[in-house]
Amino acid sequence: MTTTGLEVTEIHPEARLEEKLKRAYPHGHPEFIPILLDKMQLHSDKNHDYARGGNPLGNFERVSKILELYPNLPLNHPVVIMLVYMLKQFDSVFWGLSQRIEHKVEGFIPRLGDILVYSGIAICWFTDHYKDKK
Repeated sequence: MTTTGLEVTEIHPEARLEEKLKRAYPHGHPEFIPILLDKMQLHSDKNHDYARGGNPLGNFERVSKILELYPNLPLNHPVVIMLVYMLKQFDSVFWGLSQRIEHKVEGFIPRLGDILVYSGIAICWFTDHYKDKK
């Protein structure tokens, strides 16, 4: 009991869930269930940002539709990987703007910062790989 007369599990229902899961699955590492519960919250928050108002896998489907436009794109090329990461961020920005989402995990500015960083890294890659060909 707390000084308010409420049990901790009444204030934090996730604590009650964690206790039930630990009783149901007692043989694992003691931190395994709390880690999974934490990741469930992260998954929910990210889906709020990436898919609110749409398909929970919508980000992946939208990005894959764009990549379909480039059937000969070498997906094992480092710059292509950087650009795909950028595309994921672009999609999140576009989706957030179109759905007027107030982000829970990363807002517009951090995502645009990621786009800037990936673009800079791609420029570095091209600089390193083509400086001898000038």
